[in-house]
Amino acid sequence: MTSPPDSTALTPVVQAADALERAARTLMPCPPVRTLFDEGDIDSAYAVQRFTVLRALAEGRRSSGRKIGLTSPAVQRQLGVDQPDFGTLFADMAVPGGVVPAGLLLQPKVEAEVALVLERDLPQHICTPRDVLRAVAYALPALEIVDSRVKDWDISIVDTVADNASCGLYVLGDRPVPLGALDLSTVTMTLERSGATVSRGTGADCLGSPLAAAAWLASTLARRGDPLRAGETLLTGALGPMVPAAPGDAFEAHISHVGSVRVRFAAEGESR
Repeated sequence: MTSPPDSTALTPVVQAADALERAARTLMPCPPVRTLFDEGDIDSAYAVQRFTVLRALAEGRRSSGRKIGLTSPAVQRQLGVDQPDFGTLFADMAVPGGVVPAGLLLQPKVEAEVALVLERDLPQHICTPRDVLRAVAYALPALEIVDSRVKDWDISIVDTVADNASCGLYVLGDRPVPLGALDLSTVTMTLERSGATVSRGTGADCLGSPLAAAAWLASTLARRGDPLRAGETLLTGALGPMVPAAPGDAFEAHISHVGSVRVRFAAEGESR
């Protein structure tokens, strides 16, 4: 990535980026940013995302990987969109100790997914699931805590793309799983909140397979001149519906053949 775009040439882009960043900083959600652009203008939305990511990198934040969003039909229905998107993960988004401090996010939701860690670059403009399989070091169970800076989650594809694909935080399991002959399309997922099942899904619900989702991402980023690199962590997308989280909630996801991962949201007033 290069330096941030010229703000004088991209005023709507900068306005959207500033509104979203202000919402994150103040914990006061902003109105939808789609009103700044033509309807369905995804290219401008990605320009907002790129501006924000470059600004964050310039401020010293470190990229740790990428996320794929809107891969599950259930999540697409929840948000009224019809295609996947992507965003950038930062190292400070990883949840230390599996506990999310109170007052850190605006309107969080939790979804369970398969994370892949790369040991090889994926520069191909046309990348297949087999290419991804050869590039992956191992898989991990993951919880993505999505968060929207837009008030009441009133988002279109333009809003969520501009908002770095509604990135919030993420939690990874601690037992790497080599893929080998494991067919990720057949894994099953159960997400529990305080012991009660609140979401179910399968690997096939993620664009057919988490490997297929990763191949889509790799191809898309390579064509944009920003390919996936060795060492990056990929959150491949939700395996089932996302679930709202509140202070005091505890979540645990079980993904067959991949493992389990958990997170707890600290109660209001709880010391960090």
